[in-house]
Amino acid sequence: MLERIKRHPKLKWAILILISLTAIFFLFFGSIYFGVWGKIPSSRELTELQQNKATQVLAANGKLIGKFYIFDRQPIKFSEFPDHLLEALIATEDVRFYEHDGIDNRSLLRVFFKSILLQDESAGGGSTITLQLAKNIYGRKDFGMFGIVINKMQEAIIAKRLEDVYSKEEILELYLNTVPFSDNTYGIESASLKFFNKKTSNLSLEEAAVLVGMLKASHYYNPRIFPERSRLRRDVVLMQMARNNYLSLEEAEEAKLTPLILDYKSYSHDKGIAPYFREQVRKDVSKILDTLRNKDGKKFNIYRDGLVVHTTLNFTMQQLAEEAMLEHMEELQAAHEKSYGNNAPWLRNKEILNDAIKRSERYQSLLKQGLSESEILKRMEQEHPMELFSYAGMETRNANSLDSITHYLKFLNSGLLSVDPENGGVQAWVGGVDFRFFKYDHVAQSKRQVGSTFKPIVYTAALENGIDPCSYFSVREVTYKDGWTPSNSSSEGDDPNMNYNLKTALSQSMNTIAVKVLMETGIGNVIEQAREMGITSDLPGVPSIALGTASLSLSELATAYTSYANNGYYSRPYYLSRIEDANGNILAEFKPEISKKKAFSDDTRKIMVNMMQATVNEGTATRLRFKYGLQNDIAGKTGTTQNNKDGWFVGITPELVCVTWVGADDHRIGFRNTAIGQGANSALPIFAKLMQKMNADAEFNEITNARFAPLSQELADMLECPPQERDNFFERLFSGKNKDRRNDDQKDKKKNGFFKRLFGKKDKDN
Repeated sequence: MLERIKRHPKLKWAILILISLTAIFFLFFGSIYFGVWGKIPSSRELTELQQNKATQVLAANGKLIGKFYIFDRQPIKFSEFPDHLLEALIATEDVRFYEHDGIDNRSLLRVFFKSILLQDESAGGGSTITLQLAKNIYGRKDFGMFGIVINKMQEAIIAKRLEDVYSKEEILELYLNTVPFSDNTYGIESASLKFFNKKTSNLSLEEAAVLVGMLKASHYYNPRIFPERSRLRRDVVLMQMARNNYLSLEEAEEAKLTPLILDYKSYSHDKGIAPYFREQVRKDVSKILDTLRNKDGKKFNIYRDGLVVHTTLNFTMQQLAEEAMLEHMEELQAAHEKSYGNNAPWLRNKEILNDAIKRSERYQSLLKQGLSESEILKRMEQEHPMELFSYAGMETRNANSLDSITHYLKFLNSGLLSVDPENGGVQAWVGGVDFRFFKYDHVAQSKRQVGSTFKPIVYTAALENGIDPCSYFSVREVTYKDGWTPSNSSSEGDDPNMNYNLKTALSQSMNTIAVKVLMETGIGNVIEQAREMGITSDLPGVPSIALGTASLSLSELATAYTSYANNGYYSRPYYLSRIEDANGNILAEFKPEISKKKAFSDDTRKIMVNMMQATVNEGTATRLRFKYGLQNDIAGKTGTTQNNKDGWFVGITPELVCVTWVGADDHRIGFRNTAIGQGANSALPIFAKLMQKMNADAEFNEITNARFAPLSQELADMLECPPQERDNFFERLFSGKNKDRRNDDQKDKKKNGFFKRLFGKKDKDN
């Protein structure tokens, strides 16, 4: 042999070159194996794989509301994979998966000869599921011209180690939990929920084939963007299953006839159900996690650690609340814009426009760059394609920043908070009309004047301080010490000689009487009553507080009203139930905050509920009955602030308290008139539409069929008095009708006055 080599120098050089190349290959492979090009995880490290996992936010029934993530990954167990999903994966991606040890040499040879030498594009790939898993977990680095070779060799080493450490089932579980899909989605469970709104275990054969088909090129076969491409790729997967005997040809052909139907659910930060609520949960959970440590003594990461946040939110009620709000706000917005016409403040009021311009992100950004005001405005006048919000759908057109500011100034906004009065658990939370364009949360961040929704607190304090519910107060206007003269929203029928009892005055929301009741009760006593009912904001010690000049949040107002449906104990709204780590261990648990002391007596509570039921049955909220046809047991109170800036409604049922608010983000922009802006027209319909939807859904029978307990005979007798009475001659004579109205509030007669007793009407015990 040696003689032969000596006689043939070319053969000698060929052998030397082969030996040299082999040596170079092994040296090169050794450099990769021993980490010269980057450390390769050891078998021990592979047994402790840690991947970024999305934190899940769940509704009370365990349904997914949203996620917080860098990569949207939601791992599940092998037992949750349906057989047809695994069969589709193996038939399409790695038909010899159960026969190789991580590297399929037969497939590699096929790829080498057919793809590289013969340029046959139908040869398929040589990458196994295990090799793909290695790539999914560790990614690829840029090594320049040697990049593909180095990365492939690293993946081969990792794949062999993975096969040594894990069983085939475990490798499939790891693969399906890490493989990338379209729309920044990682793992089969996240993809299944996003594209079909169902858990992986519930995927049909055709749906599983769609997701497996996406793995070849996740963007190219994205069924949301390219449905026809995705369908054709699905059919290829189905035929691969038939070719490898997982399906009969007839079954595959039948499955191909199924239309591709998505039920796409975005879990992006700005989209999906309850975005305002999710943002508040994110803020609160992040603060809580700052106080906790994992087993390694490190802080938990809301974006990486796969936590599970359980909330009190009712998933279905939240959906219905958002629908109700959007349906009403679209109609109200149209009426609002029409009422102003070309004289709208967002078009004509220079002060409002200039303030909005200077508050805008664009203006502030250019200001930080050192530009002058004229330069900033010139930049802001430059047009470019812009997506603008509208109820008819997103509108894309050429516009400048000033156009955009004017556009958004005109929009009314809304807030809704529904709570379980027994424990304060939040059932629905709507912070605005669209989180993508209006980030300000009117539940969590806003405080506005509450208008007449404060009046029940005044009347509650009056009853608690001994004023009889059948006391009569004159509707006549009175001027108080600071020169303030409250009036009713409509003077129609306001006979100055007419007196009304508390029930009628509250149900008809009479401003003049509310202030008189406040003054007789005592401002301090009313403020103290508000505190007893859970209100913590500053309350001005002035007569106008009776008309709701105090600014409160929806949460505070809801807190106060829960006491009427919870036996006199207020329940402060809460929404976090518990936080768990990825293994189900409880990291934090939260309990309801319910007052330990009754805010008022049982009799007061029952009388107030009866009086607020009258508001619905015969007062300012009657459109709940005649327009929306609601027959539920409902108590409530409308509210409208001065100059129609804010509209409010609070609805109470035995099992639910719901607060709704409507107004413009800029408080200087009010409704054009009371007909549009009053709470009964602006805010009440959201509650009404929500109740209509709940009435149509058997899930809410416990709430919608609940009834208030009837009044006892004693309390019914206490309220048995005419709604109004006219001053008689002697009362008008001695009430100083022609004297200064400043003193008139001291002359109002109650039912237990001298002339009532003189003519035989029995006193009520105060």
